[in-house]
Amino acid sequence: MTDALAATADQPIPDFPMPRDSGCPFAPPPKLRELHAEQLRADQPITKVRIWDGTTPWIVTRYDDQRTLLSDARCSVDLRRPGFPYMARSFRDVAQRGSEPAFLNLDDPAHARIRRMISGAFTIKRVQAMRPSVQRVTDDFIDAMLAGPKPADLVHALALPLPSLVVCELLGIAYEDHEFFQTKSEIGLRHDADPEETAAAHYELLDYLDRQIQDRVTKPADDLLSVLAARYKDGELTRRQAASMGLLLLGAGHETAANMIALGTAALLEHPEQLAIIRDTDDPQVLARAVDELLRYLTIIHIGNRRIALEDIEIGGRTILAGEGIILPSVTANWEEDHFSDPGRLDLHRDSRRHQAFGYGIHQCLGQPVARLELEVVFGTLFRRVPTLRLATDVEKLPFKHDGVVYGLYELPVTW
Repeated sequence: MTDALAATADQPIPDFPMPRDSGCPFAPPPKLRELHAEQLRADQPITKVRIWDGTTPWIVTRYDDQRTLLSDARCSVDLRRPGFPYMARSFRDVAQRGSEPAFLNLDDPAHARIRRMISGAFTIKRVQAMRPSVQRVTDDFIDAMLAGPKPADLVHALALPLPSLVVCELLGIAYEDHEFFQTKSEIGLRHDADPEETAAAHYELLDYLDRQIQDRVTKPADDLLSVLAARYKDGELTRRQAASMGLLLLGAGHETAANMIALGTAALLEHPEQLAIIRDTDDPQVLARAVDELLRYLTIIHIGNRRIALEDIEIGGRTILAGEGIILPSVTANWEEDHFSDPGRLDLHRDSRRHQAFGYGIHQCLGQPVARLELEVVFGTLFRRVPTLRLATDVEKLPFKHDGVVYGLYELPVTW
């Protein structure tokens, strides 16, 4: 018997549930929730699962254990290490082509050094200074939707273009290029995409950002790509590292926020008593609390944070050996009864500030202040401006993204 099987010889090793297993539109994948419940009942919150390539990394579903490991320097994000639990074949293929890892997949001190280079752009004060601009753009997109035909697709009318425009302004790239990077990013986030197509899309985007970085060397501006270009010019980053950082910011800056806007809108329309809390308030604290609860309730990254142990780690009565992979799904932590009472209920009055939708520890999402701002503005404006907004089809007929790393909606037909 292999070590992986011996570790859980008392029970079969389950397959890690992919997003396509999701049954409830607004909840984490049912099989993942069932696995978490079974682990807690058996007093085995840490066990093995089998993933797509046949390997058996550990899965850690409990909130407290996840926080412990996500802040443990012995857990590496470096996907070049043998045994790393890749999300899909396409991620493995890109990693094994020998390209420099993205900022997201660097450990400290390299991670901290690069993070400090751009963290100034995401301070609360600087992000809040963007609020008037985000408000104006939101109103413009809503105006255009109201002037157009009914029903409208909220994904393409508001949810996708708003964060795309915001990230373009942050980075300093032309909004006219948004269809290109949206299309290529979507390919890279689909589990069922052809690996060669995924790799091609990744390198097209990387080459695009590489050219942008090179342009900023001679034509700097007041944007994030110029900051990265200056670091490249000073020898602190290679040009490819600068481009990879730009690519991460570009992808994360529009894909996650777009899906949260669309999925959050659909969830609120299905919970009118909760929607009324947002529609009828002008209190920014109420709105901020509502956004946190939506982030907890939806937790759109279903695939889990991935790590690999650098040393043997004792936790939860188990020993994770050096070189073994670890999966830490935020969706189970955010739906844990001990931390969020009656977690399957959307409650916008709940204090959900300790949710892990943005991760935890040193790799916690750098751009979360921007995402929060966009969500507060959109949800605080949309239902006030369009109080009769409603779904134009049954929720069961909505095209949910069961095939992607980021959960959401391909379309959201609405009318008013």
